[in-house]
Amino acid sequence: MSSFVVEGGHKLSGVIRPQGAKNEALQVISAVLLTSEEVKISNIPEILDIKNLILLLEGMGVSVTRLDKGVYVFKADNIDREYVSSADFVAKCAKLRGSVMVVGPLLARFGQAYFPKPGGDKIGRRRVDTHIQGMMKLGAEHDYDPSRKAFFLHVPQGRHLKGQYMLLDEASVTGTANILMASVLAEGETTIYNAACEPYVQQLARLLVAMGAQIEGIGSNLLKIRGVKSLHGAEHVILPDMIEVGSFIGMAAMNKSAITIKDVSYENLGIIPECFRRLGVQLEQRGDDIYVPEQESYVIDSFMDGSIMTLADAPWPGLTPDLLSVMLVMAIQCKGSVLIHQKMFESRLFFVDKLIDMGAQIILCDPHRAVVIGHDHHYSLRAGNMTSPDIRAGIAMLIAAMSAKGTSVISNIEQIDRGYEDIDLRLNALGARITRQ
Repeated sequence: MSSFVVEGGHKLSGVIRPQGAKNEALQVISAVLLTSEEVKISNIPEILDIKNLILLLEGMGVSVTRLDKGVYVFKADNIDREYVSSADFVAKCAKLRGSVMVVGPLLARFGQAYFPKPGGDKIGRRRVDTHIQGMMKLGAEHDYDPSRKAFFLHVPQGRHLKGQYMLLDEASVTGTANILMASVLAEGETTIYNAACEPYVQQLARLLVAMGAQIEGIGSNLLKIRGVKSLHGAEHVILPDMIEVGSFIGMAAMNKSAITIKDVSYENLGIIPECFRRLGVQLEQRGDDIYVPEQESYVIDSFMDGSIMTLADAPWPGLTPDLLSVMLVMAIQCKGSVLIHQKMFESRLFFVDKLIDMGAQIILCDPHRAVVIGHDHHYSLRAGNMTSPDIRAGIAMLIAAMSAKGTSVISNIEQIDRGYEDIDLRLNALGARITRQ
């Protein structure tokens, strides 16, 4: 298990560019299974989760060619159908959260797929009901295989997936993406209401359209898909990762530093810049870049009636839950108080005990809510030894350690590597002191 040794207290300066969006990459890379022709995808983040998904595809028989850093060509013309039904394949899928995205394409193209309970972050329950119920609406049947701890989804012999109207029980991003990929090859028209409309889903839909799919309502919560017989090859460029953009804003503010974040696709950041402004960050949009200025104090807003500011996650265009950990840790050195309300996952805030040990003033109200009372940079956090439980808590711990007095050690950084590419090298180029051990 690798560690980061972080010497805190160093200001950041310079320019940094976000990687490609991890969550989009997991979806669009899985979509290559829908066609036997070549699909070229650029700006792929070369992080652990994405590398593992690519290895999974190669094991399935997908031809993968790396043309350049972040630029890959995929060709799924020789899928080993016996292997994708094997216990070994199901076991590998169970270790990788992103593997859920191959279910829709496999079911649509080959008529069957195993759906194991997925791995990934330990942040609480992550239901898969939306995925499976959506596939069943399209005509798939399912059985539970206790030996593999997986659902077996299949289209009965002689039948095909058929388009249907469905109202999703939750606006699940991965659920919407999976159902969308299954429906593009289904017979007739599929309507998905209460669909997630995050930029990741919009990008997936645009790739599918480029491959020949017929999709209406992209960017809304009402998608209409008219099935086609087959899809063809296409090219696609992945958006910058909005979570990295927010992480860099938080790092700069926590360390009273000025940095420029390049090429952020500002129009796809939604409410994220405004939420950081509510925490007192006077960030500026400069073309498609964000400039975060150095400030003496970051004053948290109050609501108009004077009540405490609340930051809560919500379906797009609300605030992504993946940034609440970053905003929580940044608020430690703001002036004022804020309530962080993590609605989606009941275990994601449990890492705050490590921040309290470092000297943060945080009241954990329950598994979903924490109140942060800011130090206004009058007190430095103490260095500490921490273990990263998940990707977003890991980056929050790294931000805390970078601002702390002394040297901190963060172990289990493989969790951070799952979502952030070469983060130590990139931050060291801005002036951080991070050593990988």
